[in-house]
Amino acid sequence: MSQRAKWEYFRAIYDRYHKAARSLRHVILNEFCLSTGYHRKYAIRLLNGPPPGRWPVRRTRRRRPTYGPQVLSILAAIWEAAGYPWSVRLKALLPVWMRWVRKRFRVSERVETQLLLISPRQIDRRLRARKTQLKRRLYGRTKPGSLLKHHIPLKTDSWDVKSPGFTEVDLVSHSGNSANGEFAHSLNLTDIHTGWTESRALLGRSQVAVRQALEEIDEALPFPLLGIDSDNGSEFINWHLKACCDQKHIQFTRGRPYKKDDNAHVEQKNWTHVRKLLGWDRYDSPQAVQAMNDLYRQELRLWLNLYLPSVKLLKKARVGSKLRRVYDAAQTPFQRVLASGQTHPAQVDRLKALMKTLDPFELSRSIERKLERIYQLAHRRLSPKLPRPLPSVQRQNMHNMNSQSTRSSPVTFLMARQPTLGLHP
Repeated sequence: MSQRAKWEYFRAIYDRYHKAARSLRHVILNEFCLSTGYHRKYAIRLLNGPPPGRWPVRRTRRRRPTYGPQVLSILAAIWEAAGYPWSVRLKALLPVWMRWVRKRFRVSERVETQLLLISPRQIDRRLRARKTQLKRRLYGRTKPGSLLKHHIPLKTDSWDVKSPGFTEVDLVSHSGNSANGEFAHSLNLTDIHTGWTESRALLGRSQVAVRQALEEIDEALPFPLLGIDSDNGSEFINWHLKACCDQKHIQFTRGRPYKKDDNAHVEQKNWTHVRKLLGWDRYDSPQAVQAMNDLYRQELRLWLNLYLPSVKLLKKARVGSKLRRVYDAAQTPFQRVLASGQTHPAQVDRLKALMKTLDPFELSRSIERKLERIYQLAHRRLSPKLPRPLPSVQRQNMHNMNSQSTRSSPVTFLMARQPTLGLHP
């Protein structure tokens, strides 16, 4: 019997106990003790005591909110400007961005302290209502290459490198709904140790164009390029790239056919650095490729590599039937490059000088403007069709979905498509 039920039973039996004859009271007392399990002396004190009132209502003690509307609105603005990162990454990002936050939002010392003290779990709670995800997957159009396979060794072990320079490379297709003709590709190169990522746009996927793009990326990296691991596409498995790697003493390996997990690092960047920005529209003009390269070579690489922290998987531990993953502290790729000590001093000095003059919020806005220009160059007839419009209530819940294209906005990523950030001052 619950405590409330005992109390209701006590209220019902109290008047009957006092109206009963003295010879019958012991029967009621025995029944009361048997039903409630109370000790006889405690039951006598209750029945001879004051009449019971209503069940006492316990007042729930509510903690006053620690973080006010101003703190949460600034946190949401930073979260949006940074591309909606995971709470652990956002927590690590706040100290890095704080000097620009002070300038842009004119925060008080108290608000700044609260922003730096808020925990990742609390960030998840406070931003939960703002989160929505749009998931979509399409397969690429890579043609396997058979030439030189016996000259390029397979890499079947997991990457366990302690220095930058060993990378994975892949192409992302921008063919839309048709694989006919020539269309744009994004070449992604990701460093395993630091997470540094460089991208270049190509019209077609010729062997010469891929080699030239990799040479350009090699010159832009702040560390020496020591190794390249690719898939089995003919754009990589060819004499042009093999001769270039042999000449520069770069280790060239390839993954197993039909095993995407062999290139898991760059596959992740294909999603976060390309698909979330450009979507699945078709780009097949030199103007579109030029506009994409204008973004890749400037604002996007600086914004992603200098200002957005990421976490690295350290180990996996099985606890019963569950697999527990342990990650290191969130750092930006540039911080990991500096900590490694194996860098190109000239490139590092130039990046340090740029960090003193750049504003990540302005970079975010510049990326949006350039992406809007790229979206206008898409081949609409061969791009995926737009979904049917939602009712007005659902449109409001989907954060005013942008009806101009099928891709997500630069910093909305998996969020509903928006033309602008909205929370920037």
